Amino acid sequence: MKKVKRFAGLFMMLLAATFAKAQDESKVETSISADVVNQYIWRGQDLGGTSFQPTLGIGCGGFSLSAWGSTGLTNPDDTKEFDITASYTIGGLTVGITDYWFNSGLDERNRYFRYNAHSTNHVFEANIGYDFKVLNVQWYTNFAGNDGANKSGKRAYSSYAEVNVPFAFAGADWTATAGCVPYATTFYGADGFAITNLTLKASKEIKVTDSFSVPVFAGITANPCSQKAYLTFGFTLQP
Repeated sequence: MKKVKRFAGLFMMLLAATFAKAQDESKVETSISADVVNQYIWRGQDLGGTSFQPTLGIGCGGFSLSAWGSTGLTNPDDTKEFDITASYTIGGLTVGITDYWFNSGLDERNRYFRYNAHSTNHVFEANIGYDFKVLNVQWYTNFAGNDGANKSGKRAYSSYAEVNVPFAFAGADWTATAGCVPYATTFYGADGFAITNLTLKASKEIKVTDSFSVPVFAGITANPCSQKAYLTFGFTLQP
């Protein structure tokens, strides 16, 4: 419990430092948007059906702080999620920490402010990535909270890595993604090294008026590990 609370405290300190840095700068930008998707697919995992996913963030220089959520629109049993991410980017390098909260986990009462190591629904994840322009590489590792277990039943420090390749084709912006789980963990349902996410996604804007357009996107995702495949579609609402 103390360990998780220490991590939670460090995370809140990082959030405060990010906000303080933003306050000191003259150029602070606020971002507000929301996606509506037919399926919530995350890293090759099916987390629910039609969902509403709002985002609120601030950015200043290389610092960013954002809140993201997901709520099912058609099935009350779909995943409800609330994430807070603090990150810093310098050049092509990005490092960050995310606090994920899900409405299912170790706490039967689904309390947000429950950080006990053995009864929390929070998952704390650290990530590092580098954007090489022609492709970007990302690595994510859970380091505290409701992580999965390895084959020995111990904390797996569940990790996920992916490569994204953006390109333009036929009037749309495309991204090809390949993601894997490097070792066994129940968090991603992998018994060892596994390819869990192969995605091809296209996005473009539909012009509504001269000053307003709606970004839309569609993608095909395959998870060879679970032997599942998905066709997704969504659109973004933003000022």
